[in-house]
Amino acid sequence: MAADDLQLKKVLEAIEREKGIDRSVLIDTIESAVLKAARKKLGMNLDLEARYNEEKGEVEVFRWLRVVSTIEDPDREIELEEARQKLDQNCDVDDELGEKIDTSDFGRIAAQTAKQEIIRRVRDAERELVYNEYKDRRGEIVTGVLRRHERQNWIIDLGRAEALLTKEDQIPKETNVRIGDRIQAYIKDVRNEDNKPIVTLSRTDEGFLIKLFEMEVPEIYEGIVKIVSAARDPGVRAKIAVTSRDNDVDPVGACVGVKGARVQSVVQELRGEKIDIVLYSEDPARFVCNAIAPAQVSRVIIDEDVRSMELIVPDDQLSLAIGRKGQNVRLASKLTNWRIDILSDQDVLAEQERTVGLMQENGGVTREMLLPLFKLGYRSAHDIVNADQQDLAIIPGIGTENATLLQETATKVVREIEAQRRAIRKPLRPTPNAAAVEGTPEARTTPSSTDENQTEQPSSPSVDENQIEQPSPPSTDDSSNPSPTPEQSENALSVDKDNS
Repeated sequence: MAADDLQLKKVLEAIEREKGIDRSVLIDTIESAVLKAARKKLGMNLDLEARYNEEKGEVEVFRWLRVVSTIEDPDREIELEEARQKLDQNCDVDDELGEKIDTSDFGRIAAQTAKQEIIRRVRDAERELVYNEYKDRRGEIVTGVLRRHERQNWIIDLGRAEALLTKEDQIPKETNVRIGDRIQAYIKDVRNEDNKPIVTLSRTDEGFLIKLFEMEVPEIYEGIVKIVSAARDPGVRAKIAVTSRDNDVDPVGACVGVKGARVQSVVQELRGEKIDIVLYSEDPARFVCNAIAPAQVSRVIIDEDVRSMELIVPDDQLSLAIGRKGQNVRLASKLTNWRIDILSDQDVLAEQERTVGLMQENGGVTREMLLPLFKLGYRSAHDIVNADQQDLAIIPGIGTENATLLQETATKVVREIEAQRRAIRKPLRPTPNAAAVEGTPEARTTPSSTDENQTEQPSSPSVDENQIEQPSPPSTDDSSNPSPTPEQSENALSVDKDNS
């Protein structure tokens, strides 16, 4: 190790320069490694200390002994007379004396142990350095080189570290990327697992889109134009909401650029992803209408309690507002952080007419009483029942008396609708004497009439349309059972008057 010590100082300087590891960390590592090798060679019970001598460029190992009159622990104590002969002539009892150990006696195994410890500590220090470098860079864009594929994941070489780009964070259209290609990505997360830094990248995150615009649009970088929010369907379509702090600067025009040059650069990086640039507004209704563009909105109904909006659009704008597979409204909802329901004018009018008819049938409610409610977004009897009576009373043209009438009538309508639904869901049970439909003269069939119909139609008798879900009688055979028994006649369904 003596020969190695001559070059130790140069080695430390080279590692500090190439790896970027602080010199004090390297010295601590060297001292720890030599101390571990010394204890392994000389014994674990000895009181040893390793120090780096800057002038000599070597690590010195000292064994500390306490001066005593009678030795009880030979590994840590020395007699006074021996100490005065070997170490210090002026020492006294209870003094602590250091004895320098010749490190050349450690041997090859001890030197190898020290080397392994140094390599391990340097590697740990290097990992810690990488983690400290990238942990504060979350949300930044980095450029690296694709080195290899691991189970459809990409390993990106960033220079000092390797980063992971998972399958989920890759743009779906990126199928022609090859090893060695340069990749731009967004630092999504940096974590330290088992003292190993893991840098996770993403190309599908909304932050990647925002950072690309910051790189292309100087007004965003300078803070004049601000991207309020963004929503993406990676590789297909995206929306960003922008605003300007300067009234003389158009935020949408600044992001688009001359002849669309700025936005096209972002689109090219995102593999052809279409981008809608939306003007942000403090008014939620106006903001949502801007976000749903290019569809035109006729009317907006807001429920601030649940952050929900209903957009009424012309019939020819319905498919445009919803978008392909609901993409346009889904991105608009994510961009604005509002729940959005889209209805066409025809659907709204149909529901309103149905409500008018039901309310008129069940009470003294007129169309004129319901029109003010329709303008405020009430369309069904359920909406009227769930509304607060005081809120209805303060609507112009309603008043307390009409509000009470409206809610009472709406309650009847809701109960009637629920009763009809329960009747449809509940199956009818067969009865011994099936009653005829209300309004028909016959209350039950006679044996002779039943026999006649069974002969003409052996599968099942024809039943009136209002007798739905009644059980069909058992099939009969003329050869084996030419005439039904009285019990079968009583259990048979009543037939239509023309066939009886």
